[in-house]
Amino acid sequence: MFIFGHIGITLGIVYSVTYLLDHLRPEKSFRIDYHWVAFGALLSDMIDKPLGRIVLAETIGSGRIFAHTLLFGFLLAFAGYTLYRRTDDSKLLVLAGASFCHLFEDQLWKSPAVLFWPFSGWSFPRDQIYGNFFEYLTVVFSHAYDPAYTGVFTSEIIGFCITALFAGSYAKTKISGN
Repeated sequence: MFIFGHIGITLGIVYSVTYLLDHLRPEKSFRIDYHWVAFGALLSDMIDKPLGRIVLAETIGSGRIFAHTLLFGFLLAFAGYTLYRRTDDSKLLVLAGASFCHLFEDQLWKSPAVLFWPFSGWSFPRDQIYGNFFEYLTVVFSHAYDPAYTGVFTSEIIGFCITALFAGSYAKTKISGN
């Protein structure tokens, strides 16, 4: 899954959960800053792709390392909960929730050595090592937007549509001055 898949699907999940919670408990309204949702949806990749594919390319060569683990998600959630309890600021908690969505969207249960690191061992599985980062990007993008790879292609289309709906709603709100 790529940018639109992660952002759009995570926005849709968080919006749906918030909508349900608002209707189940109308006395406690949930206010979500969706900028933090979008940031959290990409946070794992923003940390791990440069680290694993550029800095540690010769040793690990994987874009799914530290920030793709449950440990990272739980540490974010703990920090977010602590901040929320002290300051009533939910941004870091929202970021943690979006980061957890990322783990599910990447289907990390298929990579338990990564998901349960360090409890499953201290090393990460090595991925195919490409000549350089740009060669890696070329291969990934050629596969991602090829309709033959329907899983990724479909998630990108769905994510793009959801992101477009959010962008349209945001623009409409800004134009009307609310």
